Amino acid sequence: MSTFPDFRRFAAAFEAFDNANAEDPNPETDANGRVWPKELLYAQRMSECLARVAPGAPEAVQLAARCQHIRRWTIPRQSFPLDRPGYHRWRNSLKQYHAELAGQLLAEVGYEPAVIGRVQALVQKQQLALDPEVQLLEDVICLVFLEYYFLDFARQHPEEKVIDIVKKTWRKMSPQGQEWALQLALPLQAQGLVAKALA
Repeated sequence: MSTFPDFRRFAAAFEAFDNANAEDPNPETDANGRVWPKELLYAQRMSECLARVAPGAPEAVQLAARCQHIRRWTIPRQSFPLDRPGYHRWRNSLKQYHAELAGQLLAEVGYEPAVIGRVQALVQKQQLALDPEVQLLEDVICLVFLEYYFLDFARQHPEEKVIDIVKKTWRKMSPQGQEWALQLALPLQAQGLVAKALA
């Protein structure tokens, strides 16, 4: 984690994000058998991945990574029609909600509007094709999915759909992000599915 001019404010923001995500009623077990609130574990995985691939990432990117799914469970997928337009409406609603809540918490710990606006733009993935910091965040999102969530997803869906998801995920990543993905120590089953998608 980088040291910023006001590290106490940065640490307070992380604490506020983590306290919000600690209320997630959905449990998830990590590789060591410890049970976590699901979104709290996801947020920590995002920060750990970002620190691994881009240890000098700007403060706003580190903040955005930590709050990218903040209180995600409060807007369930089932609250929108279970079709493609409903899926996109759900995702857009989540982005706006995450950005608004993150902005409130950042303001409470003393961040100025410019930083808050930057974090909100990152969380909403604005200018993805043009902004390298948004692309870095997107790369980390994809890496965390592949490393921690992909295999469970694959077990729940037909192989054809899984391969299509990998292709879509790959297209979202930068060449550097793709290189990082190829370095992940994925289980053999996951490696095989990724290889089929990239063939």
